Amino acid sequence: MTVTCCIRYVIDPFQLGAFEAYARAWSRIIPACGGDLLGYFLPHEGTNNIALALISFDSLAAYETYRARIKADPAGLANFRFAQDKRFILEETRAFLTPVEAPAVVSASRRR
Repeated sequence: MTVTCCIRYVIDPFQLGAFEAYARAWSRIIPACGGDLLGYFLPHEGTNNIALALISFDSLAAYETYRARIKADPAGLANFRFAQDKRFILEETRAFLTPVEAPAVVSASRRR
């Protein structure tokens, strides 16, 4: 069973560039530590202080192994310190999700 960790960040909208640098750094670190990074998503329109990250794992046990690796990884530790020093993350919450098995859906752009 695949499990996706959805991380919801409340960020300082005046430090969007710092958060983007933080997210870009994870794009190399997360896969190296065992996560399947689906992406980081920055605010675009509407609310200007909410960002998301989606990372998938084969199981919750795989997530726990990943967490141990990322906390010991030098690049991961440096990125955590960067966020603490710059203080652009005001709040961080996690939800663990599983996909809904459904027939293939045709996107709106293909219906035209």
